[in-house]
Amino acid sequence: MARWQSLAALAAAAAAAVISGLLYRRKCARLTARVLELEDSLADAGEKAAAERRGRVRAQQSLRKALSEQEAAPNKEKPARAASSYPMAPIGTVQSCFSTRNGTPRQPLVVPLARATVVLNPARVPAEALEGLASYSHCWILYVFHLNTDLDKMWKDPARSKLKAKVRVPRLKGGKMGFLATRSPHRPNPIGLSVAKVEGVDGHAVLLSGVDLVDGTPVLDIKPYLPYSDSVKGAAIPNWLEVDGALAVESIHFSERFISSLSDCWVHVQKKTLYASADEFQDLIKEVLSWDIRSLSQRIRPHQVTLEHETDNYASKSDNDYRKKEDCEAIDSCSVVAYHLHLEGVDVSYKIDENSNIVVDNASLLHSAANQNRCCYLTWKDKLSTL
Repeated sequence: MARWQSLAALAAAAAAAVISGLLYRRKCARLTARVLELEDSLADAGEKAAAERRGRVRAQQSLRKALSEQEAAPNKEKPARAASSYPMAPIGTVQSCFSTRNGTPRQPLVVPLARATVVLNPARVPAEALEGLASYSHCWILYVFHLNTDLDKMWKDPARSKLKAKVRVPRLKGGKMGFLATRSPHRPNPIGLSVAKVEGVDGHAVLLSGVDLVDGTPVLDIKPYLPYSDSVKGAAIPNWLEVDGALAVESIHFSERFISSLSDCWVHVQKKTLYASADEFQDLIKEVLSWDIRSLSQRIRPHQVTLEHETDNYASKSDNDYRKKEDCEAIDSCSVVAYHLHLEGVDVSYKIDENSNIVVDNASLLHSAANQNRCCYLTWKDKLSTL
């Protein structure tokens, strides 16, 4: 009897296992069918997305072609424009130690202490976009030469912009070269390219050094510097660029008057500047003036200058302000000339003799410095303390 009971139990267990196996296989079959159904659905969605993308590309190409044909078509009421355009908007702005064009280095990295903060627009560039940039020692900055005086004509009516094919080159002492063979800011598309040292990244701001960027410069893009591809071994340059010390000055001396006046100015600007002390700021001035920053006409005719008096102590940003006011001023009847350099809201005046010996004579506070709201040394103290 016990044997029959054992056999019955075994048979029941076997039947249960068979039923369980059948149920499992049915469940697997249903899941497999569902997976295949989802894969087919995903493939269909992918094909639809690809078709939509191809449609958008074709539509954009058709639109660009139509706009090109429309712009190229003769119109008596509208001046001819370029057949194609690629509108761009800045992603950020430069807050530089150089308040004006005068004194801003002609090339990057020649003034290592020259600092600037690129403040990016959060609406266009999320902070996450800067992740990893601090790992590079240097980066490229693409920007607009926004202080060119012919920008409106250049963009609105290129045919009447009167762009000159050749420009005067400082090292050639009046000699000219084709603008595409120079770094001149006056170009059909006034776009600048500079390399700078990355000192730090904080939120939407990037601290740079060795810059040749004037304050307020609109930034179009930032790209990392790659030594293995950006540095060309054995690259050649023209002979006129190989002249060492062509624009170097002989000596720089700081007068007692300057040291005293800088101390007075520093009380007002120290919380708004990218420099830790007046001594470091003085080192910046020395680096900037170690190259003759005067224009060619000033070097040729250093005493034939005029002074325009304004009530805002050179704070105006008109074109005359940039070309005349900051350049130089007649000091007395002996025709001694003082030139002006605007750095970090401070007007630095200096004199230079015919042998390129410089005396930095005075410092005064620019009225425009009072309303500046910008990144300062305290913002970057941790980054700069490691330099």
